[in-house]
Amino acid sequence: MRAIIPPWGGETAIDLLPLLDWDAIRSAEPTWFIGFSDISTLLTPLTVLTGVATLHGNNLMDTPYRVPDGLLSWTDISTGRATDTFSQTSPGRYRSEGWDDYVGDPHVSEMTLDASGTWTRFDRGSGDVDVTGRLIGGCIEMLCNVGGTEFGDLNAFAEAHAPEGLIVYVEACEENALAICRYLHGMRLAGFFDRANAVLVGRTGAPDSPTMTQKEAVLDALSDLGIPIIGDVECGHVQPFMPIVNGAHGRVRFGHGLNSLEQTLA
Repeated sequence: MRAIIPPWGGETAIDLLPLLDWDAIRSAEPTWFIGFSDISTLLTPLTVLTGVATLHGNNLMDTPYRVPDGLLSWTDISTGRATDTFSQTSPGRYRSEGWDDYVGDPHVSEMTLDASGTWTRFDRGSGDVDVTGRLIGGCIEMLCNVGGTEFGDLNAFAEAHAPEGLIVYVEACEENALAICRYLHGMRLAGFFDRANAVLVGRTGAPDSPTMTQKEAVLDALSDLGIPIIGDVECGHVQPFMPIVNGAHGRVRFGHGLNSLEQTLA
């Protein structure tokens, strides 16, 4: 078995966590596990508990799309060598709303990237950003439920695998801004960001609330961490997708037109 990739996300992957034989997984030959959204509930704990890399990226239904310039497919990454280094940059375009009709047009291969936009700096810092750390993260609505448990213990993961610190990435699927704000506060209280050198926030189509935007939700919970917070990264539910390897060594650079994420599989 060379890869496990679901057709799409899901709803209640969390019910599998106490049923899995983590010792057996830890001792087995590693294989790639790819996905996002509800699959974050499995990907991130797998890396946290076993040290095995997992791949947060486009799922099976999105795999046939032609990859925009600057990005890679999960197939490009999963077929590389264990010591490979690769870099991705923002294509500067994204899909403003909706999804393609896979049933009506099963041969669709081009993403409809009809809006312009690239990464933005959410925190109040100024100047260029050049930061490194082990990458770990996923969907906010899913990971907020494992914070404070062994399945989401990022402090233990950092102690074992990332003495240099972490680059934590998060993305909102569909909850309104007030809910996302609560979830992020809870994750912070659970120590999710204690060892973070930077936070990446995925571009989202989730709704604002009457009294708070999605950006404000992030800042309300995380602005006083004193670290760079880079927003509108292509690691969320909005096409296109930038695959991120949980457990890879990452380098984020932002500024002077250079928005890039470099990952080393080591």
